[in-house]
Amino acid sequence: MSRLAHADIYPSRAVHVIVPQAAASSTDIHARLVGQFLRDHLGQAFVVDVKPGAGGNVGTEFVVHATPDGYTLLTVNSQNAISPSLYPDLTFNFLRDIVPIGQISLAPMIMEVNPSVPANTVPEFIAYAKANPGKINYGAGLGTPPHLLSTLFKTEAKIDVVFVPYTGSAQSVNDLLGGQTQFTIDGLVTLYPLIAAGKVRALAIARGERWPALPDVPTLVESGYPDFVIDAWTGLVAPAGTPRPIVDQLNAAVNDGLKSQAAQQNLAKFSAIAKIGTPEDFKSFLADQTQKWGSIVKLAGAKID
Repeated sequence: MSRLAHADIYPSRAVHVIVPQAAASSTDIHARLVGQFLRDHLGQAFVVDVKPGAGGNVGTEFVVHATPDGYTLLTVNSQNAISPSLYPDLTFNFLRDIVPIGQISLAPMIMEVNPSVPANTVPEFIAYAKANPGKINYGAGLGTPPHLLSTLFKTEAKIDVVFVPYTGSAQSVNDLLGGQTQFTIDGLVTLYPLIAAGKVRALAIARGERWPALPDVPTLVESGYPDFVIDAWTGLVAPAGTPRPIVDQLNAAVNDGLKSQAAQQNLAKFSAIAKIGTPEDFKSFLADQTQKWGSIVKLAGAKID
């Protein structure tokens, strides 16, 4: 049967959606949400399989080498745009070896400090850091968005602060709460409960506009950094060569699901908003994100062998 003929009856069996991050991560949660309304729209099971490791490269490599028939998909996020610059010896080219289906969500990154830091605004934090060179720490996993964005801010603000590498986000957040590190720029999905409980203090959000759930927190644009606009995100892709009729069918089903009030309310629970668009929209977005994150990786001097 030709690929095009196969596309006419797609899907005729279960589809596997690979998550290259850990179980219960925001990417995993979004994959399960999308899998649910793909199942509802297309009438087949969409089974979420978690394949973490090597900054998402284990699961990504599995998918790019899979048969391009629409039965193996990949949920992607910011780390997929970071990895091409961070890992010099990848066996695949992410942008070349996938075909975008559609974006799922956007979620903000937010700058916060331990309450012991005597700063309520970004200018106050910079003044404090300049008065205490080398005495302020920030922690994250090497090459992760919190590491790269915090390092970008360090460079743009011209402050002397110290990076502390961690193997995982849980320990880095615990040490921020304990005061071993003093600031970070991390995903709001992780930090919103801590902000709401007063365990960390939000200084600014890395978006072009304020976030509805935190209307009193200014943006980094408002705080004097007009180019500091970068979101966390998730999306869905397939192996390169997947027939266009299948891509279009999946894109339509994802977008229909994201338009529902239930999906938008579900995303909002995780500090995210739905992002609806075409495969071409997502292709352009991925190219832009890969270039943007590549520049930040180079600035940070991050590399993983």
